[in-house]
Amino acid sequence: MHKRIIASLLAACLLGGTAVSLGGCGEETKTGSQGASATESTTAASNGKTDSAGADDIANGAILQAFSWDFNTIRESMPDIAAAGFSAVQTSPVNACLEGEGGGMELYGDGKWYYHYQPTDFKIGNYQLGTRDEFKAMCDEAHKYGVKVIVDVIANHTTPRLDKVAQELIDAGGGSFETLFHQNNDRQISDYGDRLLCTTAQMGGLPDINTERPSFQDYFFRFINDCIDCGADGFRYDTAKHIGLPDDPKEDDGFTNNFWDKVKTETKDHDSKFIYGEVLQGDNDKIEEYVDAIGRTTSSVYGSKIRGALVNNVLNTGTVKEYWMGDAPLNIVTWVESHDNYINDGTWRDLTTDKVLMGWAVITARKDGTPLLFARPYNSSEESCWGMNRIGAQGDDMYKDSRVSAVNFFRTAMVGEDETLVNPDGDSTAILIERGKKGVVIVNSEKELKTGFDVNLPDGEYTDRVDNTTVYTVKGGKLGGDKAIPEDTVVVLYNEGYREQTPMANVGVAKDTVFKTDGTSIDVVLTLENAETGTYSIDGGEAKSYQNGDRIKIEKPAGGSVVKLELRAENKEKAPTYERAEFTFEDNYEIAKGTKIFFKKPEGGDWLDEINIYVYNPDDYENDDWPGEPMTKEADGTYSYTFKQKWKTPLIIFNDGSAADSVQYPDGKGLRVEPNKTYTVE
Repeated sequence: MHKRIIASLLAACLLGGTAVSLGGCGEETKTGSQGASATESTTAASNGKTDSAGADDIANGAILQAFSWDFNTIRESMPDIAAAGFSAVQTSPVNACLEGEGGGMELYGDGKWYYHYQPTDFKIGNYQLGTRDEFKAMCDEAHKYGVKVIVDVIANHTTPRLDKVAQELIDAGGGSFETLFHQNNDRQISDYGDRLLCTTAQMGGLPDINTERPSFQDYFFRFINDCIDCGADGFRYDTAKHIGLPDDPKEDDGFTNNFWDKVKTETKDHDSKFIYGEVLQGDNDKIEEYVDAIGRTTSSVYGSKIRGALVNNVLNTGTVKEYWMGDAPLNIVTWVESHDNYINDGTWRDLTTDKVLMGWAVITARKDGTPLLFARPYNSSEESCWGMNRIGAQGDDMYKDSRVSAVNFFRTAMVGEDETLVNPDGDSTAILIERGKKGVVIVNSEKELKTGFDVNLPDGEYTDRVDNTTVYTVKGGKLGGDKAIPEDTVVVLYNEGYREQTPMANVGVAKDTVFKTDGTSIDVVLTLENAETGTYSIDGGEAKSYQNGDRIKIEKPAGGSVVKLELRAENKEKAPTYERAEFTFEDNYEIAKGTKIFFKKPEGGDWLDEINIYVYNPDDYENDDWPGEPMTKEADGTYSYTFKQKWKTPLIIFNDGSAADSVQYPDGKGLRVEPNKTYTVE
């Protein structure tokens, strides 16, 4: 079964867990935003270690979701992550996974981000993120900076490419696919309110593992404990609501719904680990029971409410305060956006980076919940959610923004303080998150906000910790009086618990940088802040020095298509910073309408007589649904296909249908179209 089958299952995935999308974000753009405001970090020692001001307890801190960053990039970025005040970093899934498009490394296109959510085995290491040794080195570096590591894990399903599932995993599941998967695996979830279907049938075409089988559990928890041995401090369980609770209905297979009990008993040092489940709220989601069973869950409805408040500039206390978790304890992970909604629901078009960071200030300043910041892809913009469109590199610089670090450190300093939410003078376009009488975060959205409103801070002077310049005065319980707070602004005010910080160096490329071309070179302007000199290297070559504004030329490599640029610098305290950008050189071509090609079916073998052709490129499809269109059998026994429209850079895959035992050529990325060519299986 080819990867394209997954495309038709998007809607079910969005409701049920990790979304499998065919590019709902839109096309790649050549422009984007880099050079976020300089991060303010804790003072770093000359040995590269940092006196981190992040929370020792993940629950009291903030999590950075390093979406599709590889292990080496996370390791290199650790000084910046710690300096931004994050207490933990969450990786993408580290398990062995489907290698799609011949190992293509685009987030969407020649490669897919969601392949690491398609396990082929439960062993650490995959082609997208790196090896087990690299994972361990990343964890070691994180702990050096006082940052914990959370691993995104999948227990509920495998890849639908059953021929890629490891024999060792099949054996652990009972020796066959019939025993590895639930009895309901031949059905799709048609009703998410039906708990038996929800926990035993396929979600989005992904085969549903029988997580209650003891031999599978033994195998899976060896993987979990290997992650812990390498340095993992916690786990996010993907599609958690598709794994049964003790009182859920169960198939008649002799097993019991005890997976979540086993998480507690089989995970090494369970009580010291930060573990939460992804439970996207909807029909009969049993959110309270999942909080009780796992310890923590996501709060997806709250994220939706916050996004709506930001889009509409209505931050009224009623909307912002309610977590929409029923009577469940507020042991939750909160977000403004997650990778699921970012990729699939289109709200990325409505939320600028400024809006996202305003929402981040709201959820992070609050007492309850543990906030998670989804790092949007590098160079993403209002025109393109994919941006540079590369797996492995860091996300957008928004995680280094001074608003992020200011509110992250505020959160740590406010541990134990109660919260009060106030719309100043009843104005719901702005909100105050007050923590006892110790600090306040002000988020102002739509228009200039006049000061002179009541605050709980003691009288005195308070420097805004976002810019470390603007000073506000509290007198008689009122803030300022002669100042106004601009629209789309975050202000962070507190004195007790504040720690002086040293600005980190900041490296990057100019906003108008082109990351993809069909030419032979790309001119790149390098940027640098808070350092006199930076260095750059190309594809691991010699490091060369540069200064802010220097221009370099990235040239198309011989025999390749992608060039990696790495930038480094140190601030005055010798704390390092790192950034990685990748440039793609496309081999574009056009095919005219009426172009004809041929396919010679192999003699004998497994190929059936009816041959289909699937035509696609990363942005468009000639045949909307796999397996494509039937080819015409010619008199000489070959099969032909005539293109119905003019095409730019089409790729083709030949196959004999969509059945589980169907065959195709090639197995990975499609072939380039050559007019009048007869293709044969090699």
